[in-house]
Order: sequence, then C-alpha cells, then structure tokens
Amino acid sequence: MTQSTALRPTVLRPNELKSYDRGGGARTTPLVTPGIGATGFINGITEFGPGVAIPFHSHNCEESVMMLEGHAMLDMEGQEAMALKPHDTTWIPANLSHRFRNLSATEPMKIFWTYASLQANRTLTETGETRPVSAEHQR
Repeated sequence: MTQSTALRPTVLRPNELKSYDRGGGARTTPLVTPGIGATGFINGITEFGPGVAIPFHSHNCEESVMMLEGHAMLDMEGQEAMALKPHDTTWIPANLSHRFRNLSATEPMKIFWTYASLQANRTLTETGETRPVSAEHQR
C-alpha cells in the first residue's frame, strides 16, 4: 500500500470482509486497521453465538463497545455490571477486567468495538496470557 492510498477515506462493508473464528462461539470481522491506513485506533464487529460468554480480560488501552444486535450482560471485575440492548454503548478504561455475555439461548448477539490504540492487546484475567488483539484476525 502506498502512502497516498493509506490516506484515502475508505468505506467498509462488513458482509464483504473476511471474518475470523475466535473460538468458543465468537467470530470477529476487523474493520478499521493499520492495513487500510489507520494510525490512531482499530475497530470491528464480533458476533457471539447463543449463550456465548468470552473470558474475563483487560486491555492496555481504552475500549468502547456498541451493541448492534441482541442482548448482553457486561460483567466487570468478576461481577455482573449491566444488561445491554441494541445501541447501548460502553466506555471501558484500560486495565479493567471485563467480559460480554450473550443473554439469549437462541439468538446471536453482535457488538461493534473500538480500541484506542493500534497496539491494543488482550490479557486474560485468569491466566495472565497477553496477545495482540490483531492476532485474533489471523486465525
């Protein structure tokens, strides 16, 4: 990609982009990434199957999540925090342990996420294992 290409505005159509199975019933479609020229943040969409909960984790930067479809529970610091419905939007500070759970046993749930760093990582609370968020986009 040339510098002039990287500076051009881009329209992304999630249904035309590659998505990645994250395991455990979650699937992610990266949207704005350094690959298209992003220099300050990354974002994407993750779909959770019915009843799916991702493990508690934290990030090295701020995160914002908007519910697109379905109903979820945001758990923080090991406790239920708040139920979310479509268009509810969260702001989560760096290093706060949290997770999202799909509350439906029959319907999928989708979130739109944004990390405030190109080098966003995810640290699993239980094991301390840390990986770049972008590693989930390569499976």
